[in-house]
Amino acid sequence: MTTHRQRQAIASWLLICCALVFVMTVLGGVTRLTGSGLSMVEWRPIMGALPPLSAEEWQETFEIYQETPEFKKVNPHFEVEDFKGIFWLEYLHRLLGRLIGFAFAVPFIIFAVRGYIAPREYPKYLLMFALGGAQAVIGKIMVASGQVDAPHVSHYKLTLHLLMAILVYVYMFWVALSLLYPRRDNRRHPWFGRTVALAGLIGTTIASGGFVAGLKAGHVYNTFPKMGDRWVPAEILALQPAWRNLFDNIATVQFDHRVLAMLTLLLVVVYWLRGRKTSLPPRAAPATIALLGAAVFQVALGISTLLLHVPVSLAASHQAVALVLLTVAIYLAHSLRDDAIIARR
Repeated sequence: MTTHRQRQAIASWLLICCALVFVMTVLGGVTRLTGSGLSMVEWRPIMGALPPLSAEEWQETFEIYQETPEFKKVNPHFEVEDFKGIFWLEYLHRLLGRLIGFAFAVPFIIFAVRGYIAPREYPKYLLMFALGGAQAVIGKIMVASGQVDAPHVSHYKLTLHLLMAILVYVYMFWVALSLLYPRRDNRRHPWFGRTVALAGLIGTTIASGGFVAGLKAGHVYNTFPKMGDRWVPAEILALQPAWRNLFDNIATVQFDHRVLAMLTLLLVVVYWLRGRKTSLPPRAAPATIALLGAAVFQVALGISTLLLHVPVSLAASHQAVALVLLTVAIYLAHSLRDDAIIARR
C-alpha cells in the first residue's frame, strides 16, 4: 500500500504534467492564431527534435515549405526570415509535446520500479500515455490535412485535437486530486451531479470555441450583444441539411458559442448564489468563488476578443482562462465526491 509521501510524489508529478499540457494547449492556440501551424512540413517525432542550425539548413527547410499550399496561396511573399517567424512557434509546440512525453514516461518508470505505483494501478497511467499518443497522432493528421490542397486544417480535426488535449489534462488532474484527497465517504454530496453537469457545459462551450477558431468565425459579426443589427443572424439556417449549420455555418457557429457562453455564465452565477446558502465541504466553498471569478473574466475576454477583431494576445488569453474555468469546475466536482457535509436544502 502506498504511503502518504508516495501519493504526494505521484500527485506532484501528475500536476507538473498537467501544467505542461496546459501550456501546450495555449501554445497550440497561439500557433493557430499566428498562422504558424503549417510551417513544419516534416513530422519526425523521434529524430526531428533539432531545428535547422545553419543558413543552408534553413534554406533547405524553407524550400520544402515553398512546395506547400500555404506558401503558394497565402505566403508567396515570404523570404527565409519571414518563414523563421512562423517556424519557431510550431517548433516549440512540437518540442513541448516531446517534453511532455518524456516528463510522463520517465517518472512513471521510476515510480513503478520503486513500487510507488502498484501493478494494479498501471492501466490507469498507461491510459494517460495512450491518450497522449492519440493526441499526437490526431495533431499529425490535422496538420497533414492542410498541406495537400487547401492551406487550412479541418475545423473538425482541430476541435478533436483540442478536446483530446483537454481529456488528457482533466483525467490526469482528477487522478492527481484523488491521490491528494483520498475518498473518506462512499456517498456523494447532493451537488456532485449538478457540478459535473456544469463542468460538462463548460467543456461543450470550449468545444464550440474550437469550431469558432477553426472556421475563423470570430472575424465576422464583431459586435455585441447583437450580431450586426440583429439578435439572430439571418443566415443561421443557410446550409442544408439543417444540422450542418451547427458545425459548418460561420454565423451559426459564432451564435452558438455566444449562447453557450452566456448560459454558462448565468448558471455559474446561480450556482454561486445558491452555494452561499448551502453547506459545502471546506474545499468547495472557496472554489465556488473562484468559479464565478473565472467565468466573469472569461466572458469579458471573449467579448473583448470579438470587439477588437481577435488580437492574438486576447484570443490566447481567452483560451487559457477557458481551461482555468474548466479546471476550477473539475476541482469543485472532486471536492464534492464525499458527502461529509449534508447540504441544507
